[in-house]
Amino acid sequence: MSTTDENRYPAENDLVLSWPGAARQWVEAAPVGNGRLGAMVFGGTRRARWQINDSAVWSGTPNGPAEALDDVLAAGAGPERLAEIRTAIRAEEYRRAEQLVMSFEGRYSQEFLPFADLWVSLSGEELVHLGRTLNLDNGVVTERIEVDGQRVQRTTWASRPASALCVALEVEDGGIVDLEIELTSPLRVERRSGMALGVEIPIDGAPQHEPTVAEPLRYADGPVHGYDPFGVAALAIDTDGQLSGDDGVHSNGVYSIRGASRVLVTVTSSAAPADHWHGEPPISREAHVRRAVETADAAVATGERRLLAEHEADLRGLLGGAQVTIGRRRGGVFDVADEVLSGKDEQFTATVITQLGRYLLASASRPGGGPPANLQGIWNDQLRPPWSSNYTININLQMNYWGAWQAGLGACDEPLLELIERLADNGAPVARGLYDARGWVAHHNTDMWGWALPVGMGHSNPSWAIWMMGGVWLCQHVWEHFDFTQDTDFLRERGWPLLSGAAQFCLDWLVEGEDGLLETIPSTSPENLFVSSSGEPESLSVSTGMDMALICALFTRTLAAAEIIGLDDETCAEIRRALPRLRAPGLTSDGRLREWSVDHRELDPNHRHMSHLVAVHPLDQIDPLTTPRLAAAAMATLDARGNGAMGWSWSWKIALRARLAQPAAARAMLLEATRPFDGDPAEDAPVDGSRWGGLLPNLFSTHPPFQIDGNYGLMAGVLELIVQIHGGFIRILPALPEQWREGSCRGIRCRGGVAVDLVWRKGAVTELTVHRISGDPDQPVTVQHGGRMRELRVAVGDSARLTPGLADARC
Repeated sequence: MSTTDENRYPAENDLVLSWPGAARQWVEAAPVGNGRLGAMVFGGTRRARWQINDSAVWSGTPNGPAEALDDVLAAGAGPERLAEIRTAIRAEEYRRAEQLVMSFEGRYSQEFLPFADLWVSLSGEELVHLGRTLNLDNGVVTERIEVDGQRVQRTTWASRPASALCVALEVEDGGIVDLEIELTSPLRVERRSGMALGVEIPIDGAPQHEPTVAEPLRYADGPVHGYDPFGVAALAIDTDGQLSGDDGVHSNGVYSIRGASRVLVTVTSSAAPADHWHGEPPISREAHVRRAVETADAAVATGERRLLAEHEADLRGLLGGAQVTIGRRRGGVFDVADEVLSGKDEQFTATVITQLGRYLLASASRPGGGPPANLQGIWNDQLRPPWSSNYTININLQMNYWGAWQAGLGACDEPLLELIERLADNGAPVARGLYDARGWVAHHNTDMWGWALPVGMGHSNPSWAIWMMGGVWLCQHVWEHFDFTQDTDFLRERGWPLLSGAAQFCLDWLVEGEDGLLETIPSTSPENLFVSSSGEPESLSVSTGMDMALICALFTRTLAAAEIIGLDDETCAEIRRALPRLRAPGLTSDGRLREWSVDHRELDPNHRHMSHLVAVHPLDQIDPLTTPRLAAAAMATLDARGNGAMGWSWSWKIALRARLAQPAAARAMLLEATRPFDGDPAEDAPVDGSRWGGLLPNLFSTHPPFQIDGNYGLMAGVLELIVQIHGGFIRILPALPEQWREGSCRGIRCRGGVAVDLVWRKGAVTELTVHRISGDPDQPVTVQHGGRMRELRVAVGDSARLTPGLADARC
């Protein structure tokens, strides 16, 4: 047994996924990541592949958003045209309104790109791949291979402490192997310098849905306005074998090793967009090469044992803070097809899907790593990925982080907060220029550069291209950060500027209607259409339900923040005057929650978006206990929309059903969402959800295409079934499916700075502990379970154990 066996082999309760062979395609590969570097581990023998991403390698330039705003303003968009649009909508002159509003559309946000590929080819007469595993608790992929009868073990992990992708190979029982290693890139290779690969990064990347762009992936021939679009992937190798040549490299960039019993490979990166993201000054291409090489060399010099130990300490330190087990099974090695995708144990599948979501978020989004998790996390192999693998902020980015705090991964929200701050900076001139408004605005799409304009190139349907509430919804996450941590310094220094700025935009965006209420106009319900009085499908309207819910939530949270930090300014006074004049939720003639302020008929009654139900989840405005009439209307809305569609839509519906205390309906959709996808994963389904998605062989959630918000959303949905934290108290097992007879949770974070541990048997709580992590110990914690309510006070650092009847137990 080697010196690293104690790290390679799983701990007793580790959840390990298993596949019987190497991946044949990307959707079978296993993901690893450290928040900066992500890799899809295919495994294999003669040409094993690691497809590598750097979370900051995007097309585009820092000046792109500002230049696009200048272009839109030069074309005539602005406050005067906005007045014309409003007049046309009120007159139901929809074609004219559409024509005018499309002039507000910029081009498009930029693309998240693939970065490099590592290839390892073993030599031998008889090569047999014996299978792969992915440990969801320590982030290590392990392969077992036979080379001419010799047993070989290969492990892969993405180390955050070392800022490196690490691959270690060991031959058992003193055997040796020969192999070749190669580093390539799908981007334009500018140079090879020793074991470093320098690439140019496109300065513009058009999405697939804009086929008329003449050069969809455009490179520059040098720096653009002081930004040099350049990146480096560097390789370092340590082995007891013979590395070919003096510097170990052939002219074709292939590294050959002979007679090795062990090999350690590290891959690192240095890229100009990452420096921009972190606010660092630009450096030369030579400096990028040096930095990448030095990082790779330092990692490989650390040695396999220490690299792996430090990686495990880091990742387990994050993931180990919470755990969810539904049913009796958790620890062990489980074949994905037989044990998870088969559906034969739904409780275990729910356990896996929850831990997988946690693992994927911890791998994709870490403080100091890079931009937040995008539509594909930090894993993408396509130069023109679906929807640019960017940030869609009318549901998808928000869903990525819905469960972060509750799942014990609050630290993972830092990259999201950084993106929101960037959006606020870029969104302020957009608010002024387009709408003559204070504060800041964001629309439907953004990217790592903080794109804040509408997208659509002047020809796209306003139903998705024109929506001014993207920043307003993202502010919910700003409030959540405070609500879970009770960190008043954060609220004062970072939260208040974001909340108040978005609120100021809304105050100026609202206009008085004929009935004296404040309206948003133009207003859309993201990606949905209604049928007008003339029988035509339309998107532009007044005061959609989602607009009103989001603005009401923002105003309420902004006032709460002001009170907490001891501030009462003119913005607060304006909000207090505006709040009573916001339109309240309305009902349709058949008792559903209105999506539009008028009782329009939806063009698609089964539409995949649940936009107006944002008032139920995550905004907590509608609840069966406090607003039973509206809750019943929300249930009727969900019944009419039906099940199905794709991962993220299922996830939202599961969370909604959980909030509405409908466990059977939530369970039915979870079973649908976790079934294996039986179509062609390379063929994109219609966006309307008419073809259902499911789980891919590596358990990624697919539409298709793959979108990671489905994985993150399913994690959040399962947690909502077990513990809810809204309405001022902690609800224990509020929507537990009848079939989930037993289980346990540890470290589930709650608003107010507390966490809970619980065990349930036969559907009832048998153990419950409340921990105070932060916040005011004099602020009572209210717990509800089974019709009982208990209020208690817990000092910071202390815990309170309750009996099943919520009485005190011994601490």
